[in-house]
Formats: sequence, C-alpha cells, structure tokens
Amino acid sequence: MRPERPVEAYHFEALGTRCSLFGLGVSQTELLKGEFWVRALGARVTRFSERSELSTLNRADGAWVDISAEMEALLREALLAYELSAGLVNVAVLPSLLAIGYTRPLAEGATTATMVTALPAPALPDVLSVRNKRARLERGCGVDLGGIAKGWMADRLAAQLGSDALANIGGDLRAVGEGPRGDGWPVGLGGATVMLRDQGAATSSVRRRKWGELHHLIDPRTGLPSRSGLEEVSVVAATGCEAEVVAKTALLLGPGLATAYCAAHSQAWWLST
Repeated sequence: MRPERPVEAYHFEALGTRCSLFGLGVSQTELLKGEFWVRALGARVTRFSERSELSTLNRADGAWVDISAEMEALLREALLAYELSAGLVNVAVLPSLLAIGYTRPLAEGATTATMVTALPAPALPDVLSVRNKRARLERGCGVDLGGIAKGWMADRLAAQLGSDALANIGGDLRAVGEGPRGDGWPVGLGGATVMLRDQGAATSSVRRRKWGELHHLIDPRTGLPSRSGLEEVSVVAATGCEAEVVAKTALLLGPGLATAYCAAHSQAWWLST
C-alpha cells in the first residue's frame, strides 16, 4: 500500500441533503464548480419549483415540450431504471407522492394526505416518450426524478473531477480511481467501511424522509408507501445510478426476494429489517 496522498475535500448542502466531494490533484475551485453544477442542475430537475424544467414537463397536459440534453439523459436513465427494476423503480409515482402529502420539501413539513383510493402507478414506457431533446407525458401523469437523480449526478460529477475522485450526493456515491492510498476510496456502508474503486454505492431507506406513519418510498404496484418488511438496503454496483436503482428495487421486493435480486445485480449488499 502506498503512502496516503493528500485529498482535497469540499462539503455543501443541496437538493435537500448533504453532499461531499473529494479529489486527488484537484483544487478547491474545481470542487466549488462541482457544487455550482449540482445546484444548477438540481434547480432544473426538481418538482418543487414551478419554474423548473421538470415542472414544465409535468404540467404540459400531454403536449410535447423541449428539454435540455441533461434532462433527456436523465429521463432516458429513468426508462432504463424501470427496465432494470422490472417496473419497481418508476418515476411516474408523482400523483401518489402528492396524495400522501409529499407536496413540498420535508424541511418545510409535509402537508395533509388527500388520498381517497390508492392506484398503482402506470407503466412508465406507456406514459413517457423521449426523443431528440423533446419529451411528452400522457395527460394526467407526472414524474418525480428524486429516486434516480442523485446517483446519476454522482456518476457525472465524479467523472468531471478527474481520474481519482469521490462524489457523495446525499448518500449516493461514485468513486473513480484508486483513492488516497491506492486501495480504493473508503466509505461507510451497511455499518462497515467499504473501499470503492471505480464503483458506485447507494442506500435506500424508509427511516428518513418520513412523517407520522408515512414515508416517501412509494411501491408503484400499490401507489402506497412500501411495507415490504425491509427498512434499509445498501449496495455496491458498477455505478452510482445503478446502485441507487438496485437498492430501491431490493427494498421494495422485501426480504424474501431482495437477496437473490442483489446477488444478480450488485457486487455487495446489506439488508436491514
């Protein structure tokens, strides 16, 4: 193991969560640019601002709308996540999130649930169309990108920071390179220290972002918050976005199927009931 090299670190709050950037051979200015990128993109893909690019799509009432290259890439990632998860990671759960009172950032407090009858989310490929910087949602449908955006951002940000870096966007991580001692980037995961080397990691949990008996993780099969029997799943996978999708899928599957799914789609995993 080589001597430890000095790491530049930078921490900030964005997207309603804590973010951290680490790099070898990068300056604080480069890390600060990473924060600006996260904030700028986050402002475009949030559903909590009426002026955001995502809100424009959600209220288009079935019409095609122009979108940025970043939004197109993120929406295509959402479609891939739907396929990887056999439909369990479905960004078309926005109506259910609104119905249970998740109408604003939880730092501002949840509102009152308005749900009368819960309905399953529609199949995402049936309601979302994407083509050459344009997108369309079927009338009456809406998407929330919070379930995949952080891992997707971590992947891109780590690559932007150079050949040896770690991006942690609210617990969704992507590491590139060998890390400060040549044996990977150390991160806390599943109660242990894990060394990531050109890998991603993520945790999906119902212990955070909850109010009363409700929480934010909707099971698209029911339109209700998950009651799978698992409370938290952490995984290591090839990318941050893939780890985020696998962790969420496993949590929704529950303890009976989560282990087999994680074994097929991740490199390491931890389940908590």
